[in-house]
Amino acid sequence: MTDLHVGSRLDDLRAKIDHWLDVFAQSNPLVAAIDRGTSDDTPLGEPRWFVRMVGEDKDFITVWLTLGQRTLRYETYVMPAPAENQATVMEMLLRRNEHLVGAHFSIGQEDAVYLRGEIPDVALSADELDRILGTMYVAVEANFVALLRIAFASRFAT
Repeated sequence: MTDLHVGSRLDDLRAKIDHWLDVFAQSNPLVAAIDRGTSDDTPLGEPRWFVRMVGEDKDFITVWLTLGQRTLRYETYVMPAPAENQATVMEMLLRRNEHLVGAHFSIGQEDAVYLRGEIPDVALSADELDRILGTMYVAVEANFVALLRIAFASRFAT
C-alpha cells in the first residue's frame, strides 16, 4: 500500500479545492459563505471546507467537504429526526437514493437526516466538485418540503 499525501500531495489537493471554491464562489450568486478549517479544529485534523448556499425551499444548504487520506467525503444536514411517520420517511429516503448519483440519504447518530457521499481523491477535479455541490443542492431542494410534510405532518395539518 502506498503512502498518500506524502510531501506536496496534500498541499496540491488543498490548493486544488481552494482554487475551485474561490472560482465557484465568484461565479455563483447562491454561495453565501465558504470557510476552511480542520475536522477537529486542530492543525492535525483532516482538511475541511464548508460551502453555505442559499436555498429556495430550505433557507441554507451547507455542504461539508472533508479531505481524508484517500477520499473526499461530503455531507449536508437535511432535517431533524422525523417526529411522525418514521417508516414512511425512511421508505421515501431509500427510494430517493435509487436516483442519486454519488450521494445517498442517511441517518446520523441523533437520527437526523443527512445527504452524504464520497469519492477517491484521485478523482478530484473542477467538474467533479461542481457535480458534487450541484447534486447536494438539487437533492436537498427537491426533497426537503416533501420530507418535512411527512415527518412533521401534524404541524402542516389545516
